[in-house]
Amino acid sequence: MAHTRIRKFNTSKTYPEQNLDNDLCQAVVTTGGKTVWLRGQCPQNLDDAVNIDSHDPVEQTHKVMQNIKQLIEEAGGSMEHLVKVVVYITDVRHREDVYRTMGEYIKGVHPVSTGLVVQALARPDWLVEIDGTAVIPD
Repeated sequence: MAHTRIRKFNTSKTYPEQNLDNDLCQAVVTTGGKTVWLRGQCPQNLDDAVNIDSHDPVEQTHKVMQNIKQLIEEAGGSMEHLVKVVVYITDVRHREDVYRTMGEYIKGVHPVSTGLVVQALARPDWLVEIDGTAVIPD
């Protein structure tokens, strides 16, 4: 792994009541490299900004994470270079679905993570938005 991950943990132990299995950590230390600051990714296509045709939090999260993966790869990196995510959801009842789906993309990566429940996102159909930061080593 390119970065030092401090105090790795899995959400199955931290939030046992929520049926989650995400690999996260308390801090990530990076040195050198190229920092990639990702705009908050929403459930829409990167090429034409068309929303996916779904009101399902799982499907929306898959699209969001696919966008994050694609953008990091276009910058010359891979998901292992992801160091931070900030997750915005519009309904706390979607938390498990969103985090479980996100967890499929960050298994073994251990980024730091902040999660917020917000009143609304930029478009009424969006249930989730995730922004991220990656550091691609020299």
